[in-house]
Amino acid sequence: MNRLRNYLDKIKPQFEEGGKFAKLHSTFNAFETFLFVPNKTTSLGSHIRDHIDLKRTMTLVIVALLPSLLFGIWNVGYGHYKLWGITATFWQTVGYGISKVLPIIVVCYVSGLTVEFIFAQIRKHEVNEGFLVSGILIPLVLPPDIPLWMVAVATVFAVIFGKEAFGGSGMNVFNPALLARAFLFFAYPAFMTGDSVWTSGMAYASSSMIDGFSGATPLALCAANTVDKLPSTFDLFFGFVPGSIGETSKLAILIGAFILIVTKIGSWRIMLSALLGGISMALIFNGIALNEFMKVDLLTQILMGSFLFGMVFMATDPVSAAQTTRGKWIYGFLCGMFAIMIRVFNPAYPEGTMLAILLMNTLAPLIDHYVIESNIKRRLKRAKMAATLINTDPYGKKQ
Repeated sequence: MNRLRNYLDKIKPQFEEGGKFAKLHSTFNAFETFLFVPNKTTSLGSHIRDHIDLKRTMTLVIVALLPSLLFGIWNVGYGHYKLWGITATFWQTVGYGISKVLPIIVVCYVSGLTVEFIFAQIRKHEVNEGFLVSGILIPLVLPPDIPLWMVAVATVFAVIFGKEAFGGSGMNVFNPALLARAFLFFAYPAFMTGDSVWTSGMAYASSSMIDGFSGATPLALCAANTVDKLPSTFDLFFGFVPGSIGETSKLAILIGAFILIVTKIGSWRIMLSALLGGISMALIFNGIALNEFMKVDLLTQILMGSFLFGMVFMATDPVSAAQTTRGKWIYGFLCGMFAIMIRVFNPAYPEGTMLAILLMNTLAPLIDHYVIESNIKRRLKRAKMAATLINTDPYGKKQ
C-alpha cells in the first residue's frame, strides 16, 4: 500500500491546477479517495469531525447488502435448475447465478459512474460517492433476465433525473434505485411483471420442460386469489421463492439490518416504525377480510415480496427519508402502511413497496417541516408560560 500511496503522490501534481491532466482532477480524486482516507481536515467554522467519511459510510451499506447479494446469486441458479428439473451442485448453482447477476452489476456501475464522472468534470467538483450503493441496489431490485441495455438506460435515467437534476448526492428527492425500478416498470412492463420474468430461463422454456413450476411470486399468487398455493413460511423466510435478485431472503435482509443498526448507518426508528405500519395495515385487512388477499396472515404479509428489503435499505436512505426524530417515526409508519395497502388494493401491481417509498420520499420534507414547526410552537408556548410564572408573585398577582 505504501508503494501505491507513493505512486499516487508522484502523479498527483499532474492532475492539479496547472498540471497536464488538470481537467481530470475530479476523476483522479475519486480514485484516490476511494483507495485512501482523505487527508483533509477542517480548521474554521462549525464542522463534525469524525473518522468516517461518505465513502466509508457507503462501504458499510455495501457490506450490509452482501448477504442479500450472495443469496440472490445462489437463488437465481437454484430457481433456474429447479425450472428445468436438474439436480445441480452448489458450485454449479452459484456459477450460473454469477453468470446472470455479475453482468447486471457491471453494466449498472459502468453506465452510472460514467454519468457521474461526466457531471463531475462539467461542474468541476468531486465525484459523488452515493452511487457506490446505488450500483448494488439497482441490480438487487431487478429480475435476473432483464436485458442489459435496459439496465443501462434505467441507471442513466436514475442518475440524471434522480440525482444530478437536483444537484447530485445529498440533494436528491427520490431514492435513485427505486427510481430506476419505477422507470423500468412503467417503460418496459413486460420485462418487470408476469410469472416469466422472476426465474432465469422461464421466458424461454417450453411447457413440456416444466413440471409443475409456474414461476409466480407469492404476491402474484395472492393477487390471483390462489392463496392456498403460497410457499411455506420457511421458504418465504429463507428465500427459496421466485423474485427480484436480492429481495427473497428475509434472513439475509435481517443480517443487513443488524449491520446497519449496529454501525448506526441505518435508522432503526424508520425500520421499526415501517414494520409497525405494515403490521397495523395487515391486521386491519385481516379484520375486514373482504377477499382472499386481505385474509393472508400477518407474518406472510410481512415476509412476502420486497417489503422488508425496501424498509431496511430503501426507506432508510438518509437523503430522501425524513430527518427529524419524530418525522422518522411518522415517515416509516406511513411507508409500511401504504406498502401493504397498495399491494392489496391494486391487483394489477401487487408489490406496493416501491410506490409507497417513492410517495413518502415526496412527503418527507413536508413531514419534517411540520415537525419542526410543532417543536417551535411548543417551545414558544413553554417560554411564555415560564415568563408568566416569573412575573407572578406567590399570591397570584402579576408584579
